[in-house]
Amino acid sequence: KHLSSLPASMYTEIQRERPDGGNILTHPDYIDGNPDLIKPKKLLNPVKASKSHQELHRELLMNHKRGLGVESKPELQRVLEHRRRNQLIRQKKEEEEAKKLQSPFEKELLKRHQRLDQLEKEQEKQEDHAPEFIKVKENLRRTSTVTGDEKAA
Repeated sequence: KHLSSLPASMYTEIQRERPDGGNILTHPDYIDGNPDLIKPKKLLNPVKASKSHQELHRELLMNHKRGLGVESKPELQRVLEHRRRNQLIRQKKEEEEAKKLQSPFEKELLKRHQRLDQLEKEQEKQEDHAPEFIKVKENLRRTSTVTGDEKAA
């Protein structure tokens, strides 16, 4: 007799105490009246807790109250952005003009300069593979010619 009067689970008991009035939210699995249970606390959102977010939100609210739109920027900021944009456009135009104005002579000089750089790199690689005594011998020759030139001067 005693067992038949008990509900099948704690959840059914909670449902009986609080009937759903079309509420979408689910009820917790614990009973509010039990003081022994530790109730979970809602976690703080770190983004909303940050100072920068709070200041930005405060500024947006103030602008909204004043009637300023989100798209409207301070005049100084608009002028600076306009100048930056114009400067970038001017730089790109100058670079394009410089490329167009290169004469065939300048192009040929650039090609030769690039070839010389490649040859120097290849020579450095070959010198790196040479035995150490050859490198030391070359350094000795260079120092002896430098000291001999200094004595003559």
